[in-house]
Amino acid sequence: MDPTTYYAASAGPAPARDALRGRVDAHVCVVGGGFAGLATAIGLVERGQRDVVVVEGETVGHGASGRNGGFVFGGFSLDNAQLLADQGREGARAMYGLTREAVRTIRRRIAQYGIACDTVEGGVVLANWFDDDDSILRRRQEFMAREFDVHWRLLSHDELGAFTTSPRYAGGLLEPDAFHFHPLKYARGLAAAIERAGGRIHERSPVTRIVPPRTPDGAFEVHADGGVVHARHVVICGGGYLRGVSPALERAMLPIATYVMATEPLKGALARSIPGQAAIYDTRFSFDYYRPLPDTRILWGGRISILDRGAEPIAKLLKRDMLKVYPELADVKVDYAWGGLMSYARHQMPQIGRLPDGSWHALGFGGHGVGPTTAAGELLADAITAGIPIPRGFADYGLPRVWGKAGMLAAQLTYNWAEFKDWING
Repeated sequence: MDPTTYYAASAGPAPARDALRGRVDAHVCVVGGGFAGLATAIGLVERGQRDVVVVEGETVGHGASGRNGGFVFGGFSLDNAQLLADQGREGARAMYGLTREAVRTIRRRIAQYGIACDTVEGGVVLANWFDDDDSILRRRQEFMAREFDVHWRLLSHDELGAFTTSPRYAGGLLEPDAFHFHPLKYARGLAAAIERAGGRIHERSPVTRIVPPRTPDGAFEVHADGGVVHARHVVICGGGYLRGVSPALERAMLPIATYVMATEPLKGALARSIPGQAAIYDTRFSFDYYRPLPDTRILWGGRISILDRGAEPIAKLLKRDMLKVYPELADVKVDYAWGGLMSYARHQMPQIGRLPDGSWHALGFGGHGVGPTTAAGELLADAITAGIPIPRGFADYGLPRVWGKAGMLAAQLTYNWAEFKDWING
């Protein structure tokens, strides 16, 4: 079992980037080279602000951004019905609309910057796990059309067969505007575009502290091993890997692990189980998500945990989950299995805004971060270059404390309760 991620193994060698050394001056310093940090940096570049430095503790896309399922679609981790209840129809539509626009922005950047990231325009299917009654899916379809002007296609059991042959599912909803891709290749492509435009990226430079300006017109000091960046603006995007840099952000964020595996290439056998090109997730409370890869593997993800497991136990857990849906794959080998940390907030919404010391932040994207991280980068780039305020809705959620180990235990128990509800409901 290879503990390397499939993405790292298939992306090829990454370009060598220098660590931060000595003093560097910039207009904006971005802390974190994942999707949120890269989206902010490329958003600034596209608005004409090219004096940008990204400081990354490991390598570009090292964390959740380069390890996730690769689904690109609208919405947040927070359930859409709860978003509507929190924000009202106008506010919820506007916030959800940011993520729909983010999907278009990702597509545009892939084309504009020539990013070869194995894009598959197959849509995303929500498969009904529980019973033959399509009322659950129909209600969700009607809700999204009525409240968010989002139009998903209802799939009967027979129509679902064009996407998955599993008898476990009764029907589905197809989100046709969604797609899936190789997230690490996309992250590296964004980084290359930033550098071609004049931005700078320093890897293997973990930030140790951030010193706010001492005077109103002064600069932040972003200290890392071996160097310091002086910048008018700082954007903190460390996600689940943020450590010892910003107490206000770190006490409002849970670093939660999730697991992913990739099978061996299945060749012609893939189409007998997954004949379509869509990425798929299901209606269970503790849902699985998976997708066919261009080289005929299945990439399968699921579970959240406070435990940092190794490749072998992750592979056993996820293959067991896969066989509940596709028992015919019992003899299939798992080539890669890995985990990664996501940043979760108690309210399940992204934490996008500005701290009292003047630093900006974008984190807390949970397990639904590809679109929202891009939306966050656009909002922050607008705020920094044009003074456009961050939408008020994000401030409504804020930075509530998660209470450290107690919060981690609560998150684990919440997931275990979801598993129990799935078991009760069959």
